[in-house]
This record gives sequence, C-alpha cells and structure tokens, in this order.
Amino acid sequence: MIFSILDILGLIAFAISGALAGIEKKLDFFGVFVIAMVTSIGGGTLRDLLIGNTPVFWLLNLQTFYIVVAATVISIVFRQYLSFLRTSLFLFDTIGIGIFTIIGIEKGLSINFSPIVCILLGTVTACFGGVARDILCNEIPVIFRKEIYATACLMGGFMFFGLKLLHVNDDVIYIGTAGTIILIRILAVRYHWSFPKIEIK
Repeated sequence: MIFSILDILGLIAFAISGALAGIEKKLDFFGVFVIAMVTSIGGGTLRDLLIGNTPVFWLLNLQTFYIVVAATVISIVFRQYLSFLRTSLFLFDTIGIGIFTIIGIEKGLSINFSPIVCILLGTVTACFGGVARDILCNEIPVIFRKEIYATACLMGGFMFFGLKLLHVNDDVIYIGTAGTIILIRILAVRYHWSFPKIEIK
C-alpha cells in the first residue's frame, strides 16, 4: 500500500518540479505540461528500456497522464503562492529523487538484480527525469554540476539494503531511505557540500 502511495507522490513531486521549471522559463501551458511530463516519466522510461520492460510503464496506465495534468494545472493556478520558484523547484525535485530511488530499486529486486545494480537502477530512475528537464530548459543538469545529487541517491540505496539486512519492516525501509536521500540533499545545499570541480590550469 505505501509503495503505491510513494509512487503517486513521486510523480506529483516531479511533475510540480517540472511545471515550476517551465513556468520559470515563461513557457505556455503546453510547454509547461511537456516539461512536467518529461520530468515525471523520464527516469522511469529509461529504467524500463534498460531492463527490457516494454511497453514502458506510462503507456500501460493513463493514471500517470492524469496525475501530471492535475499537478501541472495546480502549479499554474497556485504559482503566485510559489513565488520563490527556485526554492519550490528544489524542494519538489528533492522529494522526487528520494521516492523514485526506492521505486527503481524495487524494480531491480523484482527481477532479481544484484544490490549494486538495483542501486544504480534506482539512481537512474531518480535522476534522469531531472536531466531531461534541465536540458529542455537550457540548463546544465544538476547531476553534472558540483552539487551532491546522484550521490544522495546512491547513499540512500546503501541505506535501503543495510536496513534490509537488519530485517526491518518494508514501510520503515521506504520512509528511512527516502528520508535519508532528502536529508542529504538538503544538508548538501544548505552547507555547500560538493565535489571539487575538474579544471585545466
């Protein structure tokens, strides 16, 4: 039950994050919707293609489309209450990567992939939608900047399997993993944690 709820929350979070990015770029409704849709389904689409799960998930269930449309409309209607777009975009994007990492890991476990591959699959699921969003919005994707982003997903993945080894309840694992990723990401931005840039001197 909680897994289905997390899936929906992840879609909503990423859809709002994409919609806010489109609004910030002053796109029309269709443009905002496209960015929201790509952000929501990008990671899951790449994941499904990598594991040979076709047709990909959103082609088989219109629920994804309806959720993204609703999130886009809500983002546009209440945009005046999201005046600090950058902060709001960051918040919803962070929630999205926390939840989608778990979904990717569980997909890998369902077809008996090794823990390392599951963690990588979770990271792809969490990060690729944001990459597509940033490219379409003519931004350097966050994952390629010096900020801690994919690393938070990787650390959350290790937390997931650490709790599995301790035979912790699945619901607690999901909440603990997502919470860890979100906390790492927030602390990284708050205290400017980053990897060093590679430069030619």
